This record gives sequence, C-alpha cells and structure tokens, in this order.
Amino acid sequence: MKSPLLLLPGAVPAEGVDEGVAAHYGDLFREQRALADGRGFVDLSHRGVVTVTGDDRLAWLHLLLTQHVERLPAHRATEALILSPHGHIEHALYLVDDGATTWAHVEPGTQEALIAYLESMKFFYRVEVADRTAEYALVHLPAGSIAATPEGAVARETPYGRDLFLPRERLEEFAGANGPAAGLLALEALRVEQHRPRLGFETDHRTIPHELGWLESAVHLQKGCYRGQETVARVHNLGKPPRRLVFLHLDGSEVHLPPPGTEIRDADDGPEGRKLGFVTTSVRHHELGPVALALVKRSVPVDARLLAGSTAAAQEVVVAP
Repeated sequence: MKSPLLLLPGAVPAEGVDEGVAAHYGDLFREQRALADGRGFVDLSHRGVVTVTGDDRLAWLHLLLTQHVERLPAHRATEALILSPHGHIEHALYLVDDGATTWAHVEPGTQEALIAYLESMKFFYRVEVADRTAEYALVHLPAGSIAATPEGAVARETPYGRDLFLPRERLEEFAGANGPAAGLLALEALRVEQHRPRLGFETDHRTIPHELGWLESAVHLQKGCYRGQETVARVHNLGKPPRRLVFLHLDGSEVHLPPPGTEIRDADDGPEGRKLGFVTTSVRHHELGPVALALVKRSVPVDARLLAGSTAAAQEVVVAP
C-alpha cells in the first residue's frame, strides 16, 4: 500500500519490506535530530493493523501470546510474541486495548499469516479478528511530542513515543498539521541506539526471545498456556540461549555500512577466521556515527575485538552471555 506522503517534497521511497513509505525526506540527520527532540512524526502506514473484538478477546489472547494480557488495563501499551511449538519467534505484536477493541500493529505483510493463525484458534471463544490495514494507517510520534491525538485515532503510548492508529483518509491532514515528516531510516537509527529488536531484522527461523532481550518487554515468565512456553521456561531456568544480541560501534572511516547478513569474526583471527555471528541492522546515527545490531554466539567474549566483514567493530553488551 503506497503512502500519499511519498508526494511530500524530498521523499525518497524505502525499499524491501518497508516499501510504500519514505526512507527519508532529503536530510537523514536533521530528521533524526527532530525525532530525538520530540518533533515531527514518522509515516508507518505500510505496517499491518489487526483488531480483536468480543467479550473474550483478552482472555483468549492471553492463551496465545507470550505476554500477560488477561487483565490488560485500557490504554496501556504492551508487546507480545507468538512462538512456534519449539519456541521460535513467528510474530511480534505491538498492542493496546481501548476498552472495547484490542489493536495491534505488526510487520508489513505479516498480518495475513497472523490472522490465519488466530482464526484457527478461535474455537468457542466470543472473538472477531479483522485486518484493518486498509482502513487505518500507523503514525509514530516521538517521545516528548506535544502533538494532540486526533479524534477517531487510537493511541498507544510507550517510553519511545506514541503510535497512532489513524483513519487512513486523515493521513495527509495529519501530516500537514504535525510536520516535519521524518523518514523510516531516522526511526531505525533511534531503534538501533535503543537496542530494540525488530522481527525479520534481528530474527531468523530459529530465534528465541532470550537471544534478543525480548524476555524483558514481550514475555511474561510467570504465565504458561501458550505455544512454545516450554522452551522459554527451560532456557530461562536451566540453560542459556545459543546466541546474544550485541550493539556495535563501527569504524567510521569506512564509506559503506556492512549490510544485514555480513559475517562477524574475531579481529585477531582476521577476515578468514571462524564465523561468530552476523549483522542484523546497520545505520548511521546523528551522534554515534555508524552503528549496528548483530547476533553473535554466546561464547564470544564481551571484550573481543570484532570485524563486521572488513569493518572494525567494538561491541556493547545488550544480552548478557
């Protein structure tokens, strides 16, 4: 779904999974600074929007999600995952309940598979699941923004900013009243700075929540009754995850950022050494310079000097070994 805000001056379209919205509007660092200062907004109208209604919605979702949502207070934001039977991450949901409807935004293009799974699990519960992507556009306001929530929008307030489920026909009106617009790359740079994982970027087919720090924000360790819970409990209580998320400061003299998938090696072993992990997201930050998130083997020493391809990288611990 192509956003009308791609017609704003300077808009450069994003590519890949984020196609349909602007990557930037001509000045990446200015856009980052605006968001960091609590100004502007980010068009995320390409993301999927899913709603669940019905009297049983929270009790039912509680049985399916990694998060405790059975008594989720109205207007309180939370995150949750859906796991495979073996505990691997399949979906990430960013949720809020308005007292009558549970709203979730999800990665672009994942809503159909998510809804198919939810529909298969309805049984006798009084719930209705709907794809609202065509009707509602997601907009992100940064932390500290004083912009008002428009009438008819549902707000999801987090420490990182406010997500608005905005009627799609009001997107251009909202942009005109709440600029400047910032592109997705500016928001991604702040996400990397904040060490926040993203489904499909920091995850692959075998990722478990422990590897990314999602236990703290998206998993409730005292609840059972969800698919994959046995793996979550076993690794948390008896073992360690095989990999861990790290934050990398990259050599600023390099012209190009190491793209996702770039192999991580020990700098002492050189570029032909044993593979220790891979880059998941790399960005240019307005203050920190080139930085990245990466997944490495748990056994990698926290003080090891690393190479991301041919680029020197110093690591910060995100998930403890």
